[in-house]
Amino acid sequence: MGNRCAVIGVGQTKYRTKRADVSLAGMVREAALAALEDAGLTFADIDSVVVGKAPDMFEGVATPELYLADALGAVGKPMMRVHTAGSVGGSTTLVGASQVQAGLHERVLVVAFEKQSESNATWALSTHSPFSASLVVGAGGYFAPYIRAYIRRSGAPANIGMMVAVKDRINALRNPYAHLKIPNIDLAMVEESMMLWDPIRYLETCPSSDGAVAMVLASERAAEAAGAATGRPPAWVHGAAMRSEPMGMSGRDSVDPRAGRDCAADVYRQAGVTEPRRQFATAEVYVPFSWYEPMWLENLGFAEKGSGWKLTEAGATAFDGDIPWNPSGGVLSSNPIGASGMIRFAEAAQQVRGQAGEHQVAAAADGSRLALGHAYGGGSQFFAMWAVGARKP
Repeated sequence: MGNRCAVIGVGQTKYRTKRADVSLAGMVREAALAALEDAGLTFADIDSVVVGKAPDMFEGVATPELYLADALGAVGKPMMRVHTAGSVGGSTTLVGASQVQAGLHERVLVVAFEKQSESNATWALSTHSPFSASLVVGAGGYFAPYIRAYIRRSGAPANIGMMVAVKDRINALRNPYAHLKIPNIDLAMVEESMMLWDPIRYLETCPSSDGAVAMVLASERAAEAAGAATGRPPAWVHGAAMRSEPMGMSGRDSVDPRAGRDCAADVYRQAGVTEPRRQFATAEVYVPFSWYEPMWLENLGFAEKGSGWKLTEAGATAFDGDIPWNPSGGVLSSNPIGASGMIRFAEAAQQVRGQAGEHQVAAAADGSRLALGHAYGGGSQFFAMWAVGARKP
């Protein structure tokens, strides 16, 4: 992994259906300034800026990063954009971390964003050739058959997706940044919501959100200096990896993608993780449709094939379970697509820093265990993950 890398600052906007009060540049600057304040720094202290977002058609604004240099203090500094569909927030983070790990820069600002209110993501996913292969009815229509396949393979009861939806939305009530907050949500409310893409109901799917997230990543020397100045501890990167695979690969298993398993295995190898359920205190995992929790529990090695749903059913992934998943409310509660992956990485970092506020998981704050950040994108063929901890690797 090269030089040590740490998170020393995290900033998020509040996630909303529509941020009409700010421009796109104003929104990303809001997150960046919050991250810099958390790190005790200014734009002048940043050596490089890395930005990421989902496809331009999600907003209808081509190459928006070209006009963000001023807003992000990047004039005269290296600045680049990353794009790996929905996993881009995670990939952006790892590109920024690699600049620190390679010894190129001391402090790197990474920013991810989406302003979905300025376009229509479902329409953008439904365009026809030559622009892309049409998904016809957006992401839910694409992933629903794989969810049905998982249910057939595993024999999971029909209420598992609803249990995840209730859990994550209850978690969101503790998170001041979360978009969707439904105080009285229960299984009956989810079951009574309309069916969108069988078996995905309305309350089992993610919202369309505006928002941005930013992190300041630092070298060991810079992280120690920031911690001494602010009194806030860093989150150290113990393992990080990206993997991808072709959507149309012969024999590809879209329910349990090889790229996801390989990515997790690489991160675990770097971090010395052999028992994920025991060694991680919490996990922030990209679950845009509720059934992806049990599916990813298996793909990431927290459960054997066909038994991920049993962990959900037993309450293991609940806020008070032995391996809480998405204590922030997850993608089911806030989904600015280009930022959603980085939010997972940032929330994992906040957990091991002890800075997660009301949704802080006690086991993550004691410093002895790691937190997992996970993002996936495209037709579940792009993956980015990291393991972070309070102690130096």
